[in-house]
Amino acid sequence: MTPASSRRALLTASPLQALCALILAVFVVLVLVPDWVAMRSPLAVDPSRALQPPSAEHWFGTDDVGRDLFARVIHATRVTLGLVAGALLLSAAIGAVLGLLAGYVGGVVDLAAGRVVDVILTFPPIIAGVVITGILGPGAGNLVLALAIVYMPMFFRIARSGALAESQRTYVEAARALGFGELSILVRQVTPNVLPLVLLQYVILFPLALQIEAALGFLGLGVAPPTPDWGAILEQGKNFILVAWWISLWPGVFLLASAFAVMVLGRVLQQRLGSG
Repeated sequence: MTPASSRRALLTASPLQALCALILAVFVVLVLVPDWVAMRSPLAVDPSRALQPPSAEHWFGTDDVGRDLFARVIHATRVTLGLVAGALLLSAAIGAVLGLLAGYVGGVVDLAAGRVVDVILTFPPIIAGVVITGILGPGAGNLVLALAIVYMPMFFRIARSGALAESQRTYVEAARALGFGELSILVRQVTPNVLPLVLLQYVILFPLALQIEAALGFLGLGVAPPTPDWGAILEQGKNFILVAWWISLWPGVFLLASAFAVMVLGRVLQQRLGSG
């Protein structure tokens, strides 16, 4: 690709990137202050208003027990995105630490950690998530733990490969020659150079983890009702898809929009790290 065509591609992509940045900003606001956007309670039940279509009073309609769907979807943003963000943060912390140690130290540490990772990777993420949450039971804490275990191997591998490559760099040999300890070199020299790779992996995995979280919620293995969650609302809506399509529509739209926006951000970060 020529420089001119690269510039044209960048200009073409810029409006999409701006739109995705705006979408992400909106979701951040919804996560931080959902009460400012949705004034109604997401838990208030009113059977007399059950299955009402979208209107001026209920922008997204109501569900089968008369709860305001706009309030539930807005408050579910904090629950769903918060659980995914927390789970991936825990997964990244564990996977990065183990990967850094395995790649830099090697030997028995690398062999033992690698065997554990290989066992987890034998299961597809959705199957592993179902098995873990099925054993532990539904609930926010168990869901976070399940997602952290499922995606830990991805962070382990990227951190291990990064640490392995950095350990061969000249600056590591120079630090050793100056008398720095191995732990000091790993923490102060190697880790800062590997962290951008871990951050990129975090952004790339976020849409995938979001889908798994929604799928587990749809299967009833997510947060306990009546806590609003996009996957749980989708599961509720499947029973009324022919008479109340709006129940499934709005959490699906929010799920798709957030996953797409983060995916575009991930591609931008990947391009910048690749050209940096």
